[in-house]
Amino acid sequence: GTVIGIVLGRWRRLDQVFDIWIVLGLNIPALVVMILCFIWLGLNEGAAILAVALNKIPLVAVTLREGARALDDDLDAVARVLGLSGWRAMRKVYLPQLYPYLMAAARNGLSLVWKIVLVVELIGRSNGVGFQLGVHFQFFDIASILAYSSAFIVVVLAVEAMVLRPLETR
Repeated sequence: GTVIGIVLGRWRRLDQVFDIWIVLGLNIPALVVMILCFIWLGLNEGAAILAVALNKIPLVAVTLREGARALDDDLDAVARVLGLSGWRAMRKVYLPQLYPYLMAAARNGLSLVWKIVLVVELIGRSNGVGFQLGVHFQFFDIASILAYSSAFIVVVLAVEAMVLRPLETR
């Protein structure tokens, strides 16, 4: 999603060609994507991972596309005048400008992906937290549902505190 977004944000013609696909990807319900992946690929781990990725890629692409559109053309010109290599220009000129968009995509991803994973596990897996939530739902075991949910929330908060915040500060 990051690479797609940057490419679409920098090349207007490609953006015009692929914009409809991004809009389509944003608007297909996550549940439909999950069901189709399980039908086409079977009830396996690969289908589950693909379903999660297909649901998240358009959101990341849109966020980074807007970031790439907002890049300062003057800084781009300076990079060219100084003869910076593509990689060095990316590291020193483009990525620092895209950083807020990358962080927004990461936070958005963290908040959305874990929810999608739970639904994927609920409908198509025989293990995982989503599966366990489904089992406890069948028995109206509210305490277990809240316990699993709380544990998952703690993990997400730990990722936020130990990975995303230090990256943002850096």
